[in-house]
Amino acid sequence: MSFSDSILAGLSLVANFESFLSLFIGVAVGTVAGAIPGMSATMAVALALPFTFSMTPITGILLLLGVYKGGIFGGSIPAILIKTPGTPASSATILDGYPLAEKGQAGKALGMALWASCTADLISNLSLILFAGWLASFALSFGPPEFFALILFSLTIIAGVSGESLLRGALSALLGLLLATIGLDLIYGTNRFTFGNPNMMGGLNFIAVLIGLFAIPEIIAMVWDPKAHEGKTRRLGEDRVTFQDYKSSFRSIVRGSFIGVFLGSIPGIGAAPSAFLSYSEARRKSKNKANFGHGEVEGVAAAEAGNNGVAGATLIPLLALGVPGDVITAIILGAFMVHGLQPGPMMFVMNSDIIYGLFVGLIVSSVFLFLIGSVAIKGFKYVAEIPRGVLFPGVMVLCIYGVFAVNNNLFDVGVMFAMGWVGYFMARFDVPTAPFLIAFVLGPLLEDSFRQSMLMSGSSPAVLFRGPICWFFWGLTCITVFAIIRSGARAARQSKKTEFVRQTP
Repeated sequence: MSFSDSILAGLSLVANFESFLSLFIGVAVGTVAGAIPGMSATMAVALALPFTFSMTPITGILLLLGVYKGGIFGGSIPAILIKTPGTPASSATILDGYPLAEKGQAGKALGMALWASCTADLISNLSLILFAGWLASFALSFGPPEFFALILFSLTIIAGVSGESLLRGALSALLGLLLATIGLDLIYGTNRFTFGNPNMMGGLNFIAVLIGLFAIPEIIAMVWDPKAHEGKTRRLGEDRVTFQDYKSSFRSIVRGSFIGVFLGSIPGIGAAPSAFLSYSEARRKSKNKANFGHGEVEGVAAAEAGNNGVAGATLIPLLALGVPGDVITAIILGAFMVHGLQPGPMMFVMNSDIIYGLFVGLIVSSVFLFLIGSVAIKGFKYVAEIPRGVLFPGVMVLCIYGVFAVNNNLFDVGVMFAMGWVGYFMARFDVPTAPFLIAFVLGPLLEDSFRQSMLMSGSSPAVLFRGPICWFFWGLTCITVFAIIRSGARAARQSKKTEFVRQTP
């Protein structure tokens, strides 16, 4: 069957009211779920899964894909308005989205988040359609050594989000790496830093750490000094995102989209590292890099492009190889199997109409995401106009509910409050939180890849340099480290020159 015939067969399968309604409802539910702190896109897809059992295969899978797409965008709404990422993928959006909201430009930040999300979503979907076979075969060539080199390179983005002090950023990252080691060692089965508490055997819950690090410090700061927040509200403001804003950020959006596509096609990486890498690259190449972290609309665009670029690409290894790209696509794999379908190379032969029907549905989902996202921004804008003294108690309730609902465990709530105090003191002493989060996410992946590589090679480090992919990422790491050192030396010289000029009478 030719490509055009396959597209027509897929179109005939989804071109009906039921399929489009299912996709529309999925995007709407995902957007609302993503906008609730702690209610991640993963949880929303898992909760929606039982509703698909009585549907036709294409309708049920489109519903789950809609929830996935909507959930990734929806997380940006509370990230911008109340500094609480609805999903882990929205963590990087806080860095510039919330400062824009503080300046009364929440409307511009939310508008840019929507435009960047829809653009990245469309690029990701087109990449899935056009390059599924090639990218899947490339992803298949990644083993533990290649993963180690990639993640080591990804850790160099910490320098890009460390603010003015690389030393403070490094200390923050070291703390993140340290806390990431808590839990059961999967290689030898021993407990590490659990202090005899069985609740810590699974490690610290990521949602609890995430919400504790970003949302709770704001509440503590308000309780600590209530008068400092009197009368302060974050309105959407008169500013709206313009075509010129979109045009000036377009290069960062496209770059972030392809970073998302590349990392999304490799199983196990996820949207959060992609968002931070996209943000770091945008900051490194921007003319306004000094404004990043203080309310730069290009930073919002890059972060949202990075996390939404992953959404379609994670389906590449799922459909082409039968290997889920992340936790959400693992749930979607379950939906395929419930309906008697086995994703993989043979599915392109046996069920090509369903494959191409999903492709058509994914393109339509980008349109639905824009329409529903526009309405969601207007609906949630009232959150920005609630005085903090009224808003923050509600945020506290949502945080406690969201963290408790993940595992139905009060221990996670305690972790959230503990991390809240850590985040509060980090803010007081100007220690950036982004390096902590990046290291906490990537630390376990780095350790597992390294130890698997050592087991493969009998503890020979030569395996870490075994092929062109490893050498490529090692080269990028060296170039990035050299650039960081040169930039630091230049900044130090400039600082000395400024100090000398100031002291000269």
